[in-house]
This record gives sequence, structure tokens and C-alpha cells, in this order.
Amino acid sequence: MKLSTPPLGAIRMAIFVIAAAVVTQAHAQSWPSKPIKYVVPFSPGGVSDGVGRLIAQHLAEKLGQPVVIENKPGVSGILGTQAVAHAAADGYTVMGGTITTHAVNPFFTQNLGYSPVKDFVPVTLVGMVSNVLVVPADSRFNSVQEIIAELKAKPDSLTYGTAGAGTSQHLSGQLFQSITGTQLRQIIYKGGSQAMIDLIGGRIDMVFETVAAARPMIDGKRVKVLAVTSKARLPSMPGVPSLAEAGVPNFEMQSWQGVFAPAGTPKAVVERLSKEIAAIVAATEVQNKLRNMGVEPDGRTSERFLEFQNAEIAKWGKVIKDAGIRAE
Repeated sequence: MKLSTPPLGAIRMAIFVIAAAVVTQAHAQSWPSKPIKYVVPFSPGGVSDGVGRLIAQHLAEKLGQPVVIENKPGVSGILGTQAVAHAAADGYTVMGGTITTHAVNPFFTQNLGYSPVKDFVPVTLVGMVSNVLVVPADSRFNSVQEIIAELKAKPDSLTYGTAGAGTSQHLSGQLFQSITGTQLRQIIYKGGSQAMIDLIGGRIDMVFETVAAARPMIDGKRVKVLAVTSKARLPSMPGVPSLAEAGVPNFEMQSWQGVFAPAGTPKAVVERLSKEIAAIVAATEVQNKLRNMGVEPDGRTSERFLEFQNAEIAKWGKVIKDAGIRAE
């Protein structure tokens, strides 16, 4: 029986596939051989920056190479995220992504310049970030129900500050309006700190701010905290009710902090990064530092993080659509 010879094209393709696999494996085994860049798409001093620096410090120790933070802020995190989406997928560029950059930005910006799903591979979900509903210290409002009653009587009469479309402050306000059937006027600032300054000065009525950013103002009694946006009360604020407890049924809004790599990054590299960062997040010392930033540690690795990301995109897409918001 005469055996047929495979076509030359098929042979070349098989050789190409084998060669590519060998190169990829060799790259994974030698990685990392130089410093890794960790892009934070927001300004220094915020939660994303703090989380990034904490993870980078410990990751450098585990990998034996420097992990260098590069802050690349602008347009709700879009500029820095675009840069990483188009970076070489060689394992030497990663980024700190959030609900804003990797779930909701497409619903607010038409020509985003990247796809949160197609252009990235999730590495590790570092943790969840809750907000608090705060009002000025001398505000006439002492409960969430009083705010709702005012808005029912006078729609669009109260203002809330945000750091822009798609931020956790904005999404909290949108969900609040959607559930309560009320209207708030959004006042947009360049950053959350400017919104808090105007809140303390009585120029706006409320802010749904991150716990970490609001904590100094709460402790200094410069603002009143009425509720937290998490599903349950926070261990760090046991006396503060959740918005669901305070009369906004099923309210749950938590931002999140995670690590992403450009799509196409070698699987073995992603798995190594995911394993190392999850171990970092599991360390007691790191968990304590994260909680001090207002971040509840998580540690979900790549596949489970992707499932979570897709669920977040579906959830907030509906909230934004129901609010009648269109991408601009």
C-alpha cells in the first residue's frame, strides 16, 4: 500500500505551528529578563495608584525584576488603557484596570480606541472598592430617606459630584436614581478631590465617594456619612447602614481593582502573573494595607476574573441604557 505524501503547504504550516510553540515556551521560561512596566491610567495618589504600587513592590520581589509604575492619566482612564491595548504582548507591560476602564467606558465613549474584552486578558482581580454617600457636615439631610423625599417632591433639585462619566461616583448616582425613580443633577469635576472640596464648601449636595478618599473628611467631621454602597455593612464602618438597608432596595455598587495584560500575552506568562499576584493579595500584610485603602481583597485569577468582568459589563450596560445615556 502506497502512502500519500502530505501537501507541502500542510508541512510548512505544521513546522510553523511547532516553531511558534517552541518560541513561546522558550519566552515563558526566560521571562522575565528585564523590568516590567505597570501602567496606572489615573493620577498619582488615588486608589488605583496605591494598589498598583503595593502590587508592584511585592511582584518585583517574587519575579526578581523591577516592576515600574507609569501613571498615564486622562479621559476616565482611556489614554493609559489605549496605550496598554496597543503595547507589545510580551509580558513586559501590564496595567491596573477598573470598572471604569474595563467595563463601562464603551457605554460612554463611541470611539474608545480599545475593546475591554478583545484587547486584554484579565490576570487577577485584586479587590473590591465600596463608596460612601456623604453630605456636608451642616447638611439638613440626616438620612437617605430624607434625600429621597426631597427628590420626590422636587425632582432634579439636588446635585451630586463625580470625577466624570463611568466613574464609581457616577455609576452610584445612576443606580440610585434608577432604583428610587428620582432625578439628581450631576456636577463633573476633574477629580474626586475637587468634588469633596465643593461638598465641604456646601456648593454641591452630596458625593458617592470611595471610602479611602472620604475617610479623612469623615474622621475630621467635615462631612456626614449616610450609607455605604456595598451590599452589606463594611467592617471598617459597622455603624453605617448599606443603601439597601437605608431604603434603596437591592442597591449594590462596588468598583474594583484588577490587573490586565495585552491580548496575546503568552498563556504561561499570564498564568505565572496571575498565580503570583493572587498569592500577594492573600498575604495578611497586603490585605491589611488594601483594607486601609478601602479595598476589600479578592484574588480571583484569570478565568474567574473574566467571568466577573463579563457580568459587570452586562449589569452596568443595562443600568446605563435604562438611564437613557448614549455614548458620545
